[in-house]
Amino acid sequence: MSLPLPTGLSPSKVASFKDCALAFRFSAIDRLPEPPSPWATKGTLVHRALELLFWRHPAGARTPDAASRCLEVAWEEIQEDPEFAGLGLSEEEAAGFRAEAAQLVSRYFELEDPDSVRVMGTELRLEADLGGLRLRGIIDRLERDPDGGLVVTDYKTGKVPDARRENARLGGVHFYAFLCERALGERPSRVQLLYLADPVAISTVPSEQSIRGLQVRAGAVWAAVERACRTEDFRPRVSALCDYCAFKAYCPAFGGDPAVARPTIGARADLTPALPFGPTVAPVASAV
Repeated sequence: MSLPLPTGLSPSKVASFKDCALAFRFSAIDRLPEPPSPWATKGTLVHRALELLFWRHPAGARTPDAASRCLEVAWEEIQEDPEFAGLGLSEEEAAGFRAEAAQLVSRYFELEDPDSVRVMGTELRLEADLGGLRLRGIIDRLERDPDGGLVVTDYKTGKVPDARRENARLGGVHFYAFLCERALGERPSRVQLLYLADPVAISTVPSEQSIRGLQVRAGAVWAAVERACRTEDFRPRVSALCDYCAFKAYCPAFGGDPAVARPTIGARADLTPALPFGPTVAPVASAV
């Protein structure tokens, strides 16, 4: 008996499988419920504020004050989000949460001048086939550069990764370039990661070789996923990320039993780990 294959892969799922095959299984195949993440939810809030900045304010009016007003709108919107409500923040914690988001939005202006951005779209969902594999992703922002080329911008609210993880992040960049090439018929002239917390911008130029490399790597990951599903062999990988894993209680590396998790599928399990609030930032793999 084999496990069902997931319907496709996204950059985050590729990274998840590489980080820990067992956690990937729990999330992508078993679809175990996960507790709300303060880092992901904060990323959602900041992304929404920046999205509103570009659509509500024309070039010449995209000021820090305008961004603050957009954050106020995004803050009101997120009050209805179950992920935010699920955090169960106290009044003091909510104030700190909002202040951290405001700081991230403010630091965005240290990375680029939004008045110079010729935005074409935000939060774009793209899909493309690679053989029998369906690749999908969400592009935070798509724009045209002064020469008319496509530019993909990806906002990151976590810390800048070390050199090893930076290469993994750039692999995700080429993933977006591939999606643009297949879905839009045009390869981006540049893809940039904007790390708001530091703030640092990392940029790369996709090439034929980098796109081909992405196809090879994605195909290899998918083959490994297929093999793991066929043999039901998803092994845990112990790392610093385990402290933030929603499925740690079921992991054999920590004395858990994966079989115990299966009755909870489709139900809300109490998997909430101890999560800090305040000036902390998300671990690299959890950054949005």
